[in-house]
Amino acid sequence: MTKVAVVGGGLFRPDRVRYEVAEEGVAEAYRMLLEEVPELDPRDIEFVQCSYFSDHLNQQLCMSWIVQDYIGHHRKPGYRVEAGGSTPLDALINAYFLIKSGEYDLILVVGWEWMSEVDTATTNEFIAAASDTDWDFTVGGYYNGYYAALEVRHMQLYGETVEDLGRLAVRNRNNAVHNPYSQWRSEHGTSYVTLDDYFKDRIVAWPYRRWNCALISEGAAVLLLASEKVARKYSDAPMWIEGVGLGTDSMRPGDRLVDWPYKGAYPEDEERYPSFVERPLTPYPEMANFGFAREAARQAYRRAGITHPVRELDLAELFAPYDGVELCLYEDLLWCPRGEGKTMVREGTVMRGGELPCQLSGGLTAFAHPVGATSLLQTLFLYWELAERIPEKFGDPKLQVSGAEKALLTGHGGTGCQGGVIVFSR
Repeated sequence: MTKVAVVGGGLFRPDRVRYEVAEEGVAEAYRMLLEEVPELDPRDIEFVQCSYFSDHLNQQLCMSWIVQDYIGHHRKPGYRVEAGGSTPLDALINAYFLIKSGEYDLILVVGWEWMSEVDTATTNEFIAAASDTDWDFTVGGYYNGYYAALEVRHMQLYGETVEDLGRLAVRNRNNAVHNPYSQWRSEHGTSYVTLDDYFKDRIVAWPYRRWNCALISEGAAVLLLASEKVARKYSDAPMWIEGVGLGTDSMRPGDRLVDWPYKGAYPEDEERYPSFVERPLTPYPEMANFGFAREAARQAYRRAGITHPVRELDLAELFAPYDGVELCLYEDLLWCPRGEGKTMVREGTVMRGGELPCQLSGGLTAFAHPVGATSLLQTLFLYWELAERIPEKFGDPKLQVSGAEKALLTGHGGTGCQGGVIVFSR
């Protein structure tokens, strides 16, 4: 079957409030793509894969029809993918499979979210509707609280501290100041921050401060995916999709203490479960880790031929809407033994200049998180990294990983209910 590559992209810079409507933002991102890939004749695009999370946030059902019409592709086949925070990653993977099947050679993937057309409390309520509305949501469940509970559990079991969370928050902001498209830089300028600054920030849901939480954003991104047959027509440096993986887990995090499909699946992780707390029926993933990511990573690594991810990958963009998620993902992506995510932070492995730097873009807490576009924005960043175009695109070489050849992307929805992993190469 054909190989598939990312051969171009564009973005509409995310911010807390943009006065353009969503379709205008998408059109601006599409304009950037057309300028970046002058060889592209829009008539050659065969399929339009749309990605946005919430009808409620846009106060519009079937928004993809409006967007596809607005950018002049309403005669083309296309539809929307929706899977919570995993929406843009799933849209990317869906386009990959459509090309891989041989059905299409050139697909436009379009993603956006406009999260400030309603107030912040209502935005959080709409997002919380992606939890179990019969059980969790009805007792006041919001994602800040859900993820705080998951992180408290991981802290209890494995001993990371609020200082570890603070180091990630500071790293993300100090990366984002070099990214001219980042929301943090738009709002706060280009000064570095410190751990002392982090501790001055207010607590949202312990142990999380505002800096540990994903931004509310309005923004858009587009990617152009091509088969091997046509890829080099549009790019001298295509970014190949080497491996993909998908995984799922229970909707309610509390159910993961008795997570029957995972029972006995990962004995090495079950053995590392601490002895000082009562042992649940399924010690992995429990509430403290993300089983979907382990499933997805194993699939993606197998397909990409990755056997030692920390040594073989050059950088990663992780879907971490809260900083504690990142600590867990290091473990679930098989970068370190369970419980040792904190060590990768303390030893600098995942910092800029480390062996496997993460969130060089600033991630969801400092770059942006317009949900339906987020993973597309991160993919575009990785495309520029592997093509060694960061100095050109950012006007600043600070974030460029010299000689980078392989990169990893994750995405997930809910509290890890579903998501995936993609391995890219140049």
